[in-house]
Parts: sequence; C-alpha cells; structure tokens
Amino acid sequence: MSHPDFNVSRRRLLQGAGALWLLSVSKLGLAASSHVMAVRIWPSTTYSRLTIESSTPLKYKQFTLTNPDRVVVDIENIQLNRVMKGVGELVRRDDPYIKSARVGQFDPRTIRLVLELKQNVSPRLFTLAPVAGIKDRLVLDLYPVKAISDDPLLALLEDYNNGKLEKNQPTEAPLPGKAGRDRPIVIMIDPGHGGEDPGALGKMKTREKDIVLKMGRYLKTLIDKQPNMRAHMTRHEDVFIPLKVRVAKARRVRADLFVSIHADAFTSRAARGSSVFALSTHGATSAAARFLAQTQNESDLIGGVSMSGDRYLDHTMFDMVQRQTISDSLIFGKEVLSRMGKINQLHKRTIDQAGFAVLKAPDIPSILVETAFISNVGEERKLRTPRYQQQVAQAILAGIKAYFANGAVLAKYK
Repeated sequence: MSHPDFNVSRRRLLQGAGALWLLSVSKLGLAASSHVMAVRIWPSTTYSRLTIESSTPLKYKQFTLTNPDRVVVDIENIQLNRVMKGVGELVRRDDPYIKSARVGQFDPRTIRLVLELKQNVSPRLFTLAPVAGIKDRLVLDLYPVKAISDDPLLALLEDYNNGKLEKNQPTEAPLPGKAGRDRPIVIMIDPGHGGEDPGALGKMKTREKDIVLKMGRYLKTLIDKQPNMRAHMTRHEDVFIPLKVRVAKARRVRADLFVSIHADAFTSRAARGSSVFALSTHGATSAAARFLAQTQNESDLIGGVSMSGDRYLDHTMFDMVQRQTISDSLIFGKEVLSRMGKINQLHKRTIDQAGFAVLKAPDIPSILVETAFISNVGEERKLRTPRYQQQVAQAILAGIKAYFANGAVLAKYK
C-alpha cells in the first residue's frame, strides 16, 4: 500500500522491470504524434502479459495465424521507434507462451507486432486509461487454452473476463464441520500486488510485491507442515490477479481464513510499525484506514484489468457480508496483531477497519497484515531479510493457531 505521492514512484519502479524498454519523449514530440514510451512483458505460468505504454490511446487490430501459431497486432497512426524495435529482446526463455517477438512498419501509418507462440493461447487485448503516473496502455494477455494444473485460478480468470464470476461462485464457501478437528483448516494466503502492479517502493528500490510473495511462500511452507492445515495462495509468482478473483479463489477452495500480506508506505519516512486491518461495511474506523483501503482498492487500476462488466463484490457482496464474519475477522486479527507485536513495533495496537475489496468474502474471516513500512529505511532493510520474512510467517501462523485453539469456528457452523 502507499500514500498518493508514492504513485509517482510506481511509474519510476516500472522502469526497473527486467523486461522493459523505455523512451524519454519531450513535450514537443508528444504533441506531434502518438509515441510508444515503454514496452513491458510479464511472463507467468498463469498467463503472460505484454503492455505497450503510449502518450495517447492506441488504435489496434488483432488476429491470429497458424503454422506456426502467432498473435498479430496492428497498431495504427504510429511510427516505429527504438522502444518498439527492442521488443524482441524482452522475451524471456522461460516464458511459457511467447517464443519470440518482432515488429516492423507495416505501412506508413501502421506498425505490426508479431508474437510467435510456444503453445496455443487465448489472447485478450484491451486498453487502460492513465493512472498513478502511468500513461495510456494497450495490454495483451495470453492465456493457455487448457489449464495445466488443478489450480482453479485460470477458470476464475476466464469467468471474470466473461462477466460470470458471481454466477459461478459456490453458495457456501467453508466446508462443513469444525476446522482442525473434523477436517483440515484451509488457509488462503494473498501476497498483495504483482505483475504490472509493484505495490509500494522503498528507498533502496525494494518492491512490495516481491517481499510479500516471499513471505507468502514461507507461510505456505509452514502451514503445509502442520498435520491439520492446508494452504493455498492467490498467486505463487509475479503475476497480477484482480482483487475480485483473489476473493473468488478463496471461496472456490472453500477457505476457512483469508490473510492478505502487504508492506506499508507513507510520505514521511519516520512512519514505522506493523498493523492489521479487517473489513468494515459502515465506514472506516480511522482516516488512515480509509486511505489505505482506497489505495489498496486502486490495485486493479494499476495492475490493469479489462472491464468485464462483472458486478461481483462491487454491489451485492457488501449486502451479503455477515456481521458475525466481521466479528470473527476482528478476533482473528487481534491474535495475529499480538504476535506481530513480538517481532516488530506496532504502528497501532488495535485493529483498524475499512472497505477493503480484498476482504469482502461474506463467509470467510479475512484480515490484511501490513508487515512493516517499506518507506522507512530501517524497516525496509528488515523487510529484505529472510529472517524477518520468516518471522512474519511464523507470527501469522501463531495467530492462526491461537484463533482456532480458542474454539473459533465459522459463524455459519456454530
């Protein structure tokens, strides 16, 4: 999460991406014609994304070819520049879907981008308006035609893109029976941000998305070693997942608890400490909580999602959230907060609440953990260390154990 002034850092942070070509364009040049300012490729096993950032919205046409499989994008009213010429160098050998990329001036007013593929894909092309210092974007997502694992994420992304996420969700999320006694406790771990959305940026260029992913992996390893627990992750690699899909995945695997992991940021580098947040449907409990919820909920705008028209969570879910679930979230959050206080100074000793979109599962106690301030140089150093990352994982696990040891069960099954 970050303060508004950190949105400028988001743009600078994208300049540090491994697969990136960037162009500095003068205001005079921008006025003359549309320019491609940056190209980024984000490969992952879930889907690969190519982003073209430009000074103005781009007009495009897209089609596919076979023998070999290719995706072709014609971009109109634009001239080939050195940024676009470098697109082939951005393709990584380990990209599951893109074999190579090439570009040329198709006609005087059109450039043609050709992606040669490693396998058959389902392409999705859309545009994004400027946000947080990032200019207009043309986004090409390449999804596998068939899922390569039993992870429901690909099916959920397809439902989301087709506006069917709400329709295809289970009516009840958690499994029946007492978690930890009659069946394993199912925990959904949510490392915040990912892919095009880097999260907050530290002075030493530490990216929030990288740190929280490492913490999430540590936590999953610890949970899976427990005889009565099983962990899932909303993302296990550097990929952007929409907030609504993160919640939907938790409900699809019928999780008992949901833990979203983040690193805080503020304009004053003196701000420090750990915090825990829960959902509120009746307004934020503090101005800070309200602001953090706003910045977190803007993650979809930074990460980039197509407008599917799916209303899941935006309206109906607010009405469905049960008071008892929020009460359970507060109890769970207090257990985690007290354990975080043993490894780091607390920014606030009570649980704050606000309308965090990622915490809106109606039947799963959910919390958001701000592990430390990445904008504080001392805490940034701490966040970078495997020792502290493991301590955070251990603290969250201790909070989970304490929550269930005290007899907590989902309200629906009490």
